[in-house]
Amino acid sequence: MTAIDPEALSKAEAKEARRAKLFTRINKADAWFQVLGLSWATPVLKAAAGDNPRAQVKEIWRLLGVPLIAIAGFLFVWASLAPTVQTSLGAIPGPVQVWEQVENLHADHVREREKAAAFYERQDERNAKFIAAGKEDKVKERVYTGKPTYYDQIWTSIQTVFFGFLIGSVLAIPLGIMAGLSPTANAAMNPLIQIFKPVSPLAWLPIVTMVVSAVYVTNDGMFTKSFLNSAITVTLCSLWPTLINTSLGVSSIDKDLVSVSKVLKMNTYTKITKLVLPSALPLIFTGLRLSLGVGWMVLIAAEMLAQNPGLGKFVWDEFQNGSSQSLAKIMVAVFTIGIIGFLLDRLMYAIQSLFTFSNNR
Repeated sequence: MTAIDPEALSKAEAKEARRAKLFTRINKADAWFQVLGLSWATPVLKAAAGDNPRAQVKEIWRLLGVPLIAIAGFLFVWASLAPTVQTSLGAIPGPVQVWEQVENLHADHVREREKAAAFYERQDERNAKFIAAGKEDKVKERVYTGKPTYYDQIWTSIQTVFFGFLIGSVLAIPLGIMAGLSPTANAAMNPLIQIFKPVSPLAWLPIVTMVVSAVYVTNDGMFTKSFLNSAITVTLCSLWPTLINTSLGVSSIDKDLVSVSKVLKMNTYTKITKLVLPSALPLIFTGLRLSLGVGWMVLIAAEMLAQNPGLGKFVWDEFQNGSSQSLAKIMVAVFTIGIIGFLLDRLMYAIQSLFTFSNNR
């Protein structure tokens, strides 16, 4: 019989332990890859670690290869057909022309930031001379009032949608909990939900504009009227998915848990925080993700009509401009809107995963 080398056996066991530990880490990372939309990274890492490379290559092809080919096919069809479609602004721009406008918009942003830096530098020099001459009363701090760049408009849109989304969530979640816990409250809210849920942002915006103009009369407030018009319109259109899903999640709680809360004589606050919210959390977050997506779509139309600086106003201004580059810039905005919408959904999914993880610990 062949003697077993104890040292070789211990090395093999140590190697297998390291391998198992590596796969455990990859499996833990997979949850975050799913959140970030990078699910293809898991089979790549497993293949690199030597876990059934042939099966992992199939997964890589399905998760990464097929989407890349689909994108390449889309770009090829777009580039081929775009020159054949003539509009009042010229031919539909292809991928190359759109990318050129991406570079132009970035260059415009850089130039505008350089102008702002030069403005503040001159202002600091002028104020320093006044201070040195003992004329502190002439020192003035002015804000640079150059035109908003494309990046500034993106940031404005993101601020607007989150402001409207937060207001909507603060309203929708408590109302949804109330509707889920009380059949009477649900019966009272249901007709109003069914009536107002389908209303278009284009119908809400004139009403919101008049109300804001009548109520928000200050000219030096924290928010501009156009910002509030857009944000409140987002709120009115986006709160319904959260309200409905919260109500559904609360009303679907296991009846045994409700009975336990009665036996333990939980007060309303404890019942909601310890029992209702943890159980309804998945559906609440589903509603929040839907609401944020709806809010982002609604925002563009609201900004167009409210003329609040943002992506919607950018699209409208380029359409009105009618230059040879306008259509390509509008298409840049279309892709920007889509990419940001995807990132917002991933952000909400990440927050949901964090809450779910903490709730399950």
